[in-house]
Amino acid sequence: QVRLVESGGGMVQPGRSLRLSCVASGNIDSILYMRWYRQAPGEGRGLVAAIARGGQTTYADSVKGRFTISRNNAKAMNTVSLQMNNLRPEDTAVYYCEAEDHITNDYWGQGTQVTVSS
Repeated sequence: QVRLVESGGGMVQPGRSLRLSCVASGNIDSILYMRWYRQAPGEGRGLVAAIARGGQTTYADSVKGRFTISRNNAKAMNTVSLQMNNLRPEDTAVYYCEAEDHITNDYWGQGTQVTVSS
């Protein structure tokens, strides 16, 4: 079992930055991937960025060059961050952290609100 807790959301003006963090606890040695998703009002949940245990990263086209996913420990998937720069109003959403373990179980955090508005 894995528990995820997100933090770092808030309200910022366009062009500013925010850093989200996701702290995993429990059976973190079983985690192979950690991902950030987001869901805007009236829309489905979409993938923003992902990082594999080996360090490989992937990004949605809409955030490439602006967002960076990283982990604090090269040997364990215990804390994953999402650095979000040059934020746009269309980045406004609830951001969720997700972890996938070695038997494809998915675990989700409670979500954190990001609002980009002038």
